[in-house]
Amino acid sequence: MTEFIGDLASFSFLRYALLAGVLVSFACGIMGSYVVARRISYIAGAIAHSVLGGMGAARYGEVVFGISWLHPLLGAIVAALLSALVIGLVSLRAREREDTVIGAVWAIGMAVGILFIFKTPGYNENLMSYLFGNILMVSREDLWLTAGLNLLILVTGLVFYRQFLAVCFDEEFVLLRGLKVQAYYLLLLCLIALTVVLLVSVVGIIMVIALLTLPAATASYFSRRLWQMMGLSVIFSVLFTTGGLALSYTPGLPAGATIIIFAGVVYLLVAGISFALGGRRFIA
Repeated sequence: MTEFIGDLASFSFLRYALLAGVLVSFACGIMGSYVVARRISYIAGAIAHSVLGGMGAARYGEVVFGISWLHPLLGAIVAALLSALVIGLVSLRAREREDTVIGAVWAIGMAVGILFIFKTPGYNENLMSYLFGNILMVSREDLWLTAGLNLLILVTGLVFYRQFLAVCFDEEFVLLRGLKVQAYYLLLLCLIALTVVLLVSVVGIIMVIALLTLPAATASYFSRRLWQMMGLSVIFSVLFTTGGLALSYTPGLPAGATIIIFAGVVYLLVAGISFALGGRRFIA
């Protein structure tokens, strides 16, 4: 821990990693609270795994066709948004087939990504790092993209707070009141998709759903209202990302995996104490 703090002043890649972790924590805390409240972590998981297809396609186009402006994260954004819209429309109009479509999007996205990675010439180390996460490889350009997406997610999520709150807790009532529930639900899924893209660079596709849900789930034990849950979830997200990064630095452990283990241990500890106290929450 002390070595990590001392090296922050010397190495820019550590500062970039720390800043990336703090930036994604805001979007993670707010959108993760919606995911936990709406109980759609399975949808977020499918979106997370489908982004590999977009990343692989973008990398393939960059290397094979020389399209220099293509970036794996841009491909991830397109794939995530398309997956969110497909799953959302099916969920709204054909609920009996929802689980099938979620499974199909999950599997097809991963398979397409693997095929593109296999056919792309050269050793695609960067793409594989997105699979398991490598926050230490975040560049200045990635930080700007992260900041832009983060701002978009935060502004939209807070502007439509009341609409999203209604969609999460009383969908039938607000539908009777004339609110366009379907449109706001699709918008919510799109924002979750963009949050998934942000988290991919921190903990990777495999573990992104854990970082999206664990801070919010932990915060739920200390809050009664959604806005309280969001604020605490942001704090927990910052704690987990910075703490996990610091803990992994000296022994040379994978940062993404350490972040998730740290978050998981804290969540299980809080949940265990709550269970021992009869399921009570830690708030007056």
